[in-house]
Amino acid sequence: MLTLGSSAKPISLGEFTASLASIARFESSPFLAVAVSGGPDSLALAILADRWARERSGQICALTVDHRLRPESGDEIRRLGAWLSARAIRHKVLVWTGAKPRTGIQEAARFARYRLLGGWCRDHACLHLITGHHRDDQIETHLIRRRAHSGQDGLAGMSAIRELADCRLLRPLLGVARDRLVAFLEAEGQPFISDPSNLNPAFERSRLRQGDGVPVGNSRLLGEIHVLGRTRAAREHERDTHLARFVSLHSAGFALFDPAMMAETPPEMAERLLSAVTAAIGGASYPPRRARIVRLLANLGEAARRGHTVGGCRFIRWRERILVTRELAKAAPPVRLRPGERIVWDRRFEIMTPRADGGPFTIGYLGLPEAPRLDLRTPQLGRARAPRLLLSILPGVWDEKGIAAVPHLGYAREGVVGLPQIVFRPVNPLTQAGFAVV
Repeated sequence: MLTLGSSAKPISLGEFTASLASIARFESSPFLAVAVSGGPDSLALAILADRWARERSGQICALTVDHRLRPESGDEIRRLGAWLSARAIRHKVLVWTGAKPRTGIQEAARFARYRLLGGWCRDHACLHLITGHHRDDQIETHLIRRRAHSGQDGLAGMSAIRELADCRLLRPLLGVARDRLVAFLEAEGQPFISDPSNLNPAFERSRLRQGDGVPVGNSRLLGEIHVLGRTRAAREHERDTHLARFVSLHSAGFALFDPAMMAETPPEMAERLLSAVTAAIGGASYPPRRARIVRLLANLGEAARRGHTVGGCRFIRWRERILVTRELAKAAPPVRLRPGERIVWDRRFEIMTPRADGGPFTIGYLGLPEAPRLDLRTPQLGRARAPRLLLSILPGVWDEKGIAAVPHLGYAREGVVGLPQIVFRPVNPLTQAGFAVV
């Protein structure tokens, strides 16, 4: 538990209100989830967000993730809970259970943290998750990415708004220096917790802080990051405009785009569009290297109709368009579903299975060897038949009797109950909330 002397000016509720208003709009009685570790950044955020919400007849819930990585974390969380309770702030603790990896622990912890936070927001119908990332964090992100030779988009740092699968992530403090948050807590007489892992030289951010330090007062660097952010926002808006014009997505998980895109957009923009489509349809964790996208662009410009594969996608000319489908060789295998289960399959489809009797069912692509054969003469298919080129990449549901349903053909075998709901929600959406600067 720490308090630190600070000569900085505390952040005001008015400043916090203006920052939130600049990046987002809210319901009339807002409900916010606030990620709170007990450190000065998140604790100041929780107090400010609570006052902001109460002024609007709303409420917050402070969420703390216990990663179970340090023996003292339990005592710290109990102390944090007492502080929040004294301010009548609702508090929930989410626990990262299971085995922990021996390497890449920070990345694994971050993934688990956002999975738990997003899951809580989904289960409690909370649209907004707010985190305490501040100006010093933004500068650190820029410097780390600059050392890694990131491109212009990466050097813009963190966006003030980001869409997650189950909520939107807001960072209203990105324009506020850390010492102003500490000063706010001092003015409140509020202690906070210091995480020793923030000083662990095994982590790059810690080494940066203990080396030359973060140049928080460097107005030139802050101005550079701001310009990079504005430029990225404008570039994303232009990209999204072209996507809306040239690309269409189908709920069955494939895309079509107009070949005119390659002639009517500059090469760099065409590469961005192809990269976005590839990420959405292929579902890969990382986008393809630029050299592969450049080569794909050149190949697609040729008249030949042969297919091309990049990033888990197959590109082929079809009906005066270019069809982009999942490459089956890179797709996830079929998965056995359990009643009441909700999963993301192949990083592209959200599967929700009712708790009612039915099944057991398996989901997989119809073109995979494990899938039962679909009899195209089945009367229930009616006119809802897809071209053979597309049949293999459609998700199908089957049981021990064979194909039970092909939702995107509108087919369900007579008498089958408890079928899962299948929604195309790629982990890499084609478009998201635009990059936002505060």
